[in-house]
Formats: sequence, structure tokens, C-alpha cells
Amino acid sequence: MSSKPAVPAIDNRPLARFAWLAVFYNVLVILWGALVRASGSGAGCGNHWPLCNGQVIPVSPGFHTIIEFTHRMMTGGSTLVVLALLLWTFRATVKGHAARWFAVASAVLLLNEALLGALLVKLGYVTGNQSAGRMVVLSVHLSNTLLLMAALALTARFVSSGRGWAGLHRARGFGWALTGLAATIAVGVSGSMAALGDTLFPASSLREAYAQDFAAGSPWLLRLRLVHPLSALAAAAFVIWLMRRAAQPATVARQTSQGRLAGLVLGLLGLQFALGIADVALLAPAWMQLLHLLGADLYWVALVLLAAEEIWPRTKSSATAAAAPASAAATLA
Repeated sequence: MSSKPAVPAIDNRPLARFAWLAVFYNVLVILWGALVRASGSGAGCGNHWPLCNGQVIPVSPGFHTIIEFTHRMMTGGSTLVVLALLLWTFRATVKGHAARWFAVASAVLLLNEALLGALLVKLGYVTGNQSAGRMVVLSVHLSNTLLLMAALALTARFVSSGRGWAGLHRARGFGWALTGLAATIAVGVSGSMAALGDTLFPASSLREAYAQDFAAGSPWLLRLRLVHPLSALAAAAFVIWLMRRAAQPATVARQTSQGRLAGLVLGLLGLQFALGIADVALLAPAWMQLLHLLGADLYWVALVLLAAEEIWPRTKSSATAAAAPASAAATLA
């Protein structure tokens, strides 16, 4: 850890609550985006962006148009929320505060999110498109989404602490944490690819689905479905590493915070494996895909928070001010 003193702690609970609101609102936006894909509504506004079928507000919209247009409106709302968070964070914190950096990162990643979404629409990478280009752009889009969620969660985590930005990247274990979180992003991307394969090539039975994965003439998107469970097992090693760090001696306050987050991460990880098995057994219906994705988003946020707790522990001066983010994180369960 850097020996530089922390920025003076603040006690800004309203801002902390708003930051967590931004996190959970964006979870809803992600879920609705998955509904767009699962319902085949990606072309609901045609090849138009930001307009919908050439109109600001579609007249007499059909089902797919309503689904797609609603997602665009939710994304617009997310833009307002994140920009408000950025401005409020800069007004409530001092120069050098870590929350400022993560708030800026959130705004940049949200802008990138909108551009990638527009690219999918303009290039026709929606509905039944099976091109390699769609897989590439969608993978980048999904990775950006997870990074956005991480940046928002870390903004919420740091906004009530006295942690400064200087020296965070030199913290002990930073490289391992970065590698583990990157592996978890790979799990999320492979899971989305698997869900897309289930949507484009639905199977009528488990036997048929299994045959699809290994048939010589199967699209490569189906052959990649096995990458998801294998990558999930590999990323679980990162969780084990975090659990071992959490078990190391620490102050009573830190042990309590770590214990809650560690238990939450393990619980959500177990839930994800259970939902994954149910998803396969039920042949991936749309509602199960959304439930699995919700669990994945909550698990990702909790994992990022646990990694931050281990790599960048709270200072004593910020223990009281951190009550709002800690309680908000607990509601993930």
C-alpha cells in the first residue's frame, strides 16, 4: 500500500445512496437489454438511431418496437443519472479523491455503451444475425457493460471514504485482483454468447442440445457454449483466492465487513451455478435467462466490492462514513 495519507473522510450519505441507486438502475437497464435480445426486438426501431423508425416517438408501435424503444428511453435515463452522479461527486469531494476517478470512468464507459449499442443497430447486428462481426461487437459491448457496473459500484464504495486515488494501482494484490476480475468478465461474455446461441438455435430436448454442441455442421456459436461452464470454473479460483485473503487476520471492523461480503459472494456464486443448471435443464427459456443474468449482475457487483475491500481496505477515519455503502451492498442478498 502507498504510504501517502488519505484524503480527509466525508460523511455524505445522500450521495452514497444516490450512487447505489445508479448501480441498481443500470442493472434494470441491462436486464431490459437482455429482454430485447431474447424477444428478438433488436430491430424494433429499424436501422435508425437515435430515432426510432425515423421518429422521435414512434406512432402506433408494435410489440418489438415498444420493447426496443423502452430500452432506449431507459438508457437515456441512465445517462442523466450517471451525469448527475458525476457532478454531485465532484461537488462533494476534494481533488485527488478516488470516487472522482471512478465517477469519470463511469461517464466515459456509459458514453461508450451508447456508441456500441448504436453500432449494433446500424450494422444490423440484431435479431437473427449470426455473423462473426456481431459476436465481436457484442463481446466488446458486454465487457464494457460489466466495466461500467464495476466503475459505478466503486464510485458508490469510495464516495463516503477518505481514500485518495494516488497509489491505488500499487496496492498489494492489485495485479491478481485485476486478473481475476478480467477472468470473471470472460465468464460473463461467454455466458451471453451461450444465451445468444440458445435464442438463435433453440433445442427441443437436452439430447438435441447436446448433439448441437458436437455436431460437425453446427454453427461455431453453438460449439462455444461449452466455454461458459469451463470459464466459470476457472474464474472460481479467483473467488477462492479472495476468500483466503478475507480469512487473514484484520481489525474487528474490517473482519465484519469482509465477512458479510465474502458470505454474499459465496451465496451468489452458489446461486449462479444452480441457476445455470436450471437454465440448461429447462432449455434456456427467456425468463430463466433473465433470472440468470440478474444473479450474474449482483454477483459481479458483490465480487468487485469484495476485491476492493481486500485490496483497498477502508481507513479508520472513514469507517463511520462508509455505513451507507456497506448497508447498500448488504441489500444485494
